[in-house]
Amino acid sequence: MPSPRKTGCCSTALATTLNYLDIKTVVVSCGTCYDQLAKYHFDEIFPGSRVIDIHEYLMEKGLKLDGLSGQKYMYHDPCHTPIKLYQPLQVANSLLGGGVIQNDRCCGESGTFAAARPDIATQVRSRKEEEINKDLAKLTGGEPQAKPVKILTSCPSCLQGLSRYSPDTATEADYIVVEMAKHLLGDNWMKDYVEKARNGGIERVLL
Repeated sequence: MPSPRKTGCCSTALATTLNYLDIKTVVVSCGTCYDQLAKYHFDEIFPGSRVIDIHEYLMEKGLKLDGLSGQKYMYHDPCHTPIKLYQPLQVANSLLGGGVIQNDRCCGESGTFAAARPDIATQVRSRKEEEINKDLAKLTGGEPQAKPVKILTSCPSCLQGLSRYSPDTATEADYIVVEMAKHLLGDNWMKDYVEKARNGGIERVLL
């Protein structure tokens, strides 16, 4: 998305088209999108507005999971993290009820990195798998678990990368916000949301 400093007419059109909405908060779920929107100077187009990651937004609203029995979590902080206002592990622990440990190292996906340099990405994945297994030992003490340990993240590319480790580590990868939706809204949360969105739940704006 271009910068409004270079394309003033585009910025004016955007502001004019959407000014009736009185936008105060733009919620994103991807670090790269966050960075691009920040460059777009939303605060100049919509005075007083802000861009915030969905997980920080949910934490500010006081949403969290409580009383989950037997489920253990790791958190993978993306290289391009969208969590900017708070410490990422603090956000993860607040939303998931505590007990989350941070799993270090790049996942080896990094957008086009895995496709462009599979030789290097494979080495990166090897080190990441070591870290996952190390943290699995911390969380489980080497004992069999009734539920797979979940490794959660806040990046779509990382989610794809982390999913590659499941066969070898027996972990499950997911978004934090999706994990919350499953527990707070039920297994049909996505189907229900799509139904509502299709039936007047969203407003489409043609620019």
